[in-house]
Amino acid sequence: MKTSKAGVDLMHRFEGCRNKPYLCPAHIWTIGYGHVLYQEQIRLPVARVEGKPPAPMIRREMPLKSEHSRVWSKDEIESLFAKDLANFERGVLRLAPDLASRQGAFDACVSFAYNAGLGNFQRSQIRMRINRGDWEGAAEQFMTWVKGGGKVLPGLVKRRVAEKALFLS
Repeated sequence: MKTSKAGVDLMHRFEGCRNKPYLCPAHIWTIGYGHVLYQEQIRLPVARVEGKPPAPMIRREMPLKSEHSRVWSKDEIESLFAKDLANFERGVLRLAPDLASRQGAFDACVSFAYNAGLGNFQRSQIRMRINRGDWEGAAEQFMTWVKGGGKVLPGLVKRRVAEKALFLS
């Protein structure tokens, strides 16, 4: 199953497109339509915690590699997005096979997983409720995922509202 134009358009609108690497709100080096440059950066702590052994590095301290510090072409960005999208489509269907019969719900879950990660989709009540056949309950769970870097982000609230609407379409 492939993400429809409506799903791709939603992701493009909310991810935006940048041709130079930037640190996203979760302090991860990103390019294009939200492509994570360094997967290992995701595993780093967001901040140092008083009373815990000091982390050797936190996310925002990870340096950008010189080969990535450049203007990326539209073709490079589109290629990264296509590969990432295919990975998320496969992952979402593996975790919630019943989505194969509902295009809007599938698109919304791919968008969610693209933004929050497949691990978070796997652990989410969205997936758990889909797999129990509770489609309305799953739709409501999108609104519990509106934080980035520990803060409610207005852009995530808007994205989750749009994903929920697409899920129910």
